[in-house]
Amino acid sequence: MRGSLGTGVAVVARAAGALVLNKLFATYAPAGGLTLLAQFQNLMALLTTLSNDGVQVGLVKYLAPLQPGSPRYRVWLGAAAGLNGAALLAGAAVLASQGLLGWGWSSLAAFVVGIALLTGQGLLGAALLAAGRLRAYISLSVAVALLGTGAAAVALLRHLPLNLVLLAYLLAQGLTLLPALVLAARAGVLRHLRLAGPVSRLAVRRLSQFLLMAVSTLLFGKAVDYVLRSYLLANFGPARTDLWQTVAKLSDNYTMVFAAVMSSVFYPRLAALAGQPRAARGYLLGVLGLLAPVLALGLVLIFACRNWLLPLLFAPHLLGAREFLGPQLLGDWAKFLSWIFIFQLTARARTGPYVAVQAASAAVFAAMLAVLLPRFGLEGAVLAHAGRYWLLLLACAGFQLRRKNEPLSGMKNEE
Repeated sequence: MRGSLGTGVAVVARAAGALVLNKLFATYAPAGGLTLLAQFQNLMALLTTLSNDGVQVGLVKYLAPLQPGSPRYRVWLGAAAGLNGAALLAGAAVLASQGLLGWGWSSLAAFVVGIALLTGQGLLGAALLAAGRLRAYISLSVAVALLGTGAAAVALLRHLPLNLVLLAYLLAQGLTLLPALVLAARAGVLRHLRLAGPVSRLAVRRLSQFLLMAVSTLLFGKAVDYVLRSYLLANFGPARTDLWQTVAKLSDNYTMVFAAVMSSVFYPRLAALAGQPRAARGYLLGVLGLLAPVLALGLVLIFACRNWLLPLLFAPHLLGAREFLGPQLLGDWAKFLSWIFIFQLTARARTGPYVAVQAASAAVFAAMLAVLLPRFGLEGAVLAHAGRYWLLLLACAGFQLRRKNEPLSGMKNEE
């Protein structure tokens, strides 16, 4: 609870920025603008997932016990920088070859530059988090929210073309690399670093375990979302798809809050307890027992306030989205609780089980979409979402119960 309060400022800033951004697009963008914003953010995530959900997550684990500026610290940071660069080049190559944006080369280059800046900022933010510089990490989160939302607001109110609005949103966030460099230098994170030096194969190999986990998130999460949104746009049109996107965006807002708290408070602590199975299990179950009723109460309140909340946060013409809200909220509760269980796979670098879980979850989701979309239309998307995560939660709970009966010595040997 104390750690959660420490991240409150950053979480509020990011959530407020997202709410304002959604309101602006729902009000001032053309029909389907909210869905196009989500598709652009999804594409940003496709190019940053390998770094943020892979390399940076592993970096926090391995830098946390080290002194900033020490030789081993520099080895891990250098390996992370190299892997981030490789991931960025691979993403840019796929983007250019597939033409996912459908823009000209100048806009495409600006997009890649923005992603590169965000990747660098994410690397420095992970180092600050590992060093326990939570205040600096929070400052960066606030800056990202303010700059990105502010740039998009100015561009929308000046009635610029939508592609320029989206690029302004991305590049403004990328400019936070500059304060990140200043904060990292003050924290000693950049001490004794050299631009060129040997890269540790051991560090690359261990960070690559987390990179493989991120690949599964990319293929079985972000890519699935991108394809689904493209399908809905093509079959239901931008205006109708905006109704589904409204509840998805509302979900994204509180999911961002949950993910920010868990990534900055729960995951580092769980990673630190990776070698103490009994303590890690007790910590995980304690967090689960706290969050399950709190999350349920919060989601019930959102549902009860839906008739005035949706027009307030988005626009009156999107009130029809309330028909999709119930299944979305049910699925989100199960999703959050299942994430708590899955975090332990990341903390223990269990690459194989993590990838298997992601693949199985995506396969179930795809199968449900294939059955439910033709029968229920847009509502089939939220019904498939709910079914997917309730099955995942049941599977995670069953696995945890089985592990509870295993001898702790076996668990230690597994580590």
